[in-house]
Amino acid sequence: MANKNKVLALTGIERHYGQGETTLSILKEANFSLEAGETVALVAPSGTGKSTLLHLAGLLEHPDAGEVWIGGTACGGLPDEKRTAIRRNSVGFVYQFHHLLPEFSALENIMMPQLIAGLSMKEASERARQLLDYMRIGHRADHRPAELSGGEQQRVAIARAVANAPLVLLADEPTGNLDPETASYVFSALEALVRQSGLSALIATHNHDLASRMDRCVTLREGKIIDYDPRKPVQP
Repeated sequence: MANKNKVLALTGIERHYGQGETTLSILKEANFSLEAGETVALVAPSGTGKSTLLHLAGLLEHPDAGEVWIGGTACGGLPDEKRTAIRRNSVGFVYQFHHLLPEFSALENIMMPQLIAGLSMKEASERARQLLDYMRIGHRADHRPAELSGGEQQRVAIARAVANAPLVLLADEPTGNLDPETASYVFSALEALVRQSGLSALIATHNHDLASRMDRCVTLREGKIIDYDPRKPVQP
């Protein structure tokens, strides 16, 4: 089956929410696929289901219908422990807010998922330092999140998301809380890291300039995932 050759594939996805006596349909027979090493921007107005799509792709939610494939594995019928294992080993997440653990240093935050995955303290530390150096904040390794700027915090969050070398990176407005100059710098660091490591990435963003730097763009319209030209305005 073709989906077994995709890093990420969503086929016939349905997602509905009850709203009083009515049903709100967010995704309707939505289809999407991500090739190995491909970067895709998800650009759509607020409230159209970008976060829902990312949550489904990352196995944080179950679709009402359809199938999510990650690394060639159909995940819909898997028990929770197997879904958790795939999410831990194959998917990296970056959110609009960094969600770093405040009591730990930048280095320790990046080491944490690696230790959970079974790496030794030495291996995790070396990998974390390499990522911090790559993100040009190696000199901030021992600083806690409160001692870092917004851009530095988000670069640590990006490094943490890729620490376990996932197949796919899912990012939900990763520069949304940053000023334009810092956002461009952080996005450049993210883009360079993704391309250097061969990761596949699906990145939700409102920034059309940033979106145009990706391999292709998609948007959400009437519950469907469709290709999109970032040079043209998105219709609600």
